[in-house]
Amino acid sequence: MTGRRPRRAPPEQPYAPGTHLDWRDSRHWDYEHARPCRYCGDDTQLRDSKGSAAHKVCAEEALAAQAAETAAAYRMRGT
Repeated sequence: MTGRRPRRAPPEQPYAPGTHLDWRDSRHWDYEHARPCRYCGDDTQLRDSKGSAAHKVCAEEALAAQAAETAAAYRMRGT
Protein backbone atom coordinates (compact mmCIF):
# COMPACT_ATOMS: atom_id res chain seq x y z
CA MET A 1 0.00 0.00 0.00
CA THR A 2 1.37 3.39 -0.97
CA GLY A 3 -0.50 5.46 1.60
CA ARG A 4 -1.76 7.89 -1.04
CA ARG A 5 -5.40 8.69 -1.30
CA PRO A 6 -6.86 8.56 -4.81
CA ARG A 7 -7.94 11.83 -6.35
CA ARG A 8 -11.61 12.59 -6.50
CA ALA A 9 -13.03 12.99 -9.97
CA PRO A 10 -14.70 16.32 -10.72
CA PRO A 11 -18.49 16.40 -10.45
CA GLU A 12 -20.36 15.15 -13.48
CA GLN A 13 -22.55 18.26 -13.59
CA PRO A 14 -21.22 20.86 -16.03
CA TYR A 15 -20.29 24.27 -14.70
CA ALA A 16 -23.23 26.65 -14.93
CA PRO A 17 -22.12 30.25 -15.58
CA GLY A 18 -23.20 32.70 -12.94
CA THR A 19 -23.14 30.17 -10.10
CA HIS A 20 -19.63 30.57 -8.68
CA LEU A 21 -18.56 34.16 -9.14
CA ASP A 22 -20.06 36.89 -6.97
CA TRP A 23 -19.54 40.33 -8.51
CA ARG A 24 -21.88 42.31 -6.22
CA ASP A 25 -19.07 43.78 -4.09
CA SER A 26 -18.14 47.35 -5.08
CA ARG A 27 -14.45 46.34 -5.16
CA HIS A 28 -15.18 44.77 -8.56
CA TRP A 29 -15.79 48.21 -10.06
CA ASP A 30 -13.15 50.81 -10.92
CA TYR A 31 -14.93 54.17 -10.97
CA GLU A 32 -12.01 56.03 -12.53
CA HIS A 33 -10.41 53.90 -15.26
CA ALA A 34 -11.62 51.57 -17.97
CA ARG A 35 -8.97 49.03 -18.94
CA PRO A 36 -8.82 46.24 -21.54
CA CYS A 37 -10.43 42.97 -20.44
CA ARG A 38 -7.80 40.27 -19.92
CA TYR A 39 -9.90 37.84 -22.00
CA CYS A 40 -11.46 39.79 -24.90
CA GLY A 41 -9.51 43.06 -24.97
CA ASP A 42 -12.55 45.38 -24.88
CA ASP A 43 -12.50 48.14 -22.28
CA THR A 44 -14.22 47.46 -18.96
CA GLN A 45 -14.42 49.01 -15.53
CA LEU A 46 -15.02 45.62 -13.90
CA ARG A 47 -12.19 43.97 -11.96
CA ASP A 48 -11.81 40.35 -10.95
CA SER A 49 -10.89 39.26 -7.42
CA LYS A 50 -7.20 39.87 -8.11
CA GLY A 51 -7.80 43.36 -9.50
CA SER A 52 -7.32 42.49 -13.18
CA ALA A 53 -9.71 44.02 -15.70
CA ALA A 54 -12.27 41.41 -16.77
CA HIS A 55 -15.87 41.34 -17.92
CA LYS A 56 -18.06 39.12 -15.75
CA VAL A 57 -19.22 37.12 -18.76
CA CYS A 58 -15.66 36.65 -20.03
CA ALA A 59 -14.43 35.46 -16.62
CA GLU A 60 -17.33 33.02 -16.28
CA GLU A 61 -16.74 31.63 -19.77
CA ALA A 62 -13.04 31.16 -18.97
CA LEU A 63 -13.93 29.37 -15.73
CA ALA A 64 -16.38 27.12 -17.59
CA ALA A 65 -13.73 26.27 -20.20
CA GLN A 66 -11.19 25.50 -17.48
CA ALA A 67 -13.68 23.25 -15.66
CA ALA A 68 -14.45 21.40 -18.91
CA GLU A 69 -10.74 20.90 -19.66
CA THR A 70 -10.13 19.58 -16.15
CA ALA A 71 -13.07 17.16 -16.40
CA ALA A 72 -11.83 15.97 -19.80
CA ALA A 73 -8.34 15.40 -18.43
CA TYR A 74 -9.74 13.26 -15.61
CA ARG A 75 -11.77 11.24 -18.11
CA MET A 76 -8.70 10.74 -20.32
CA ARG A 77 -6.74 9.35 -17.37
CA GLY A 78 -9.57 6.97 -16.56
CA THR A 79 -10.08 8.07 -12.97
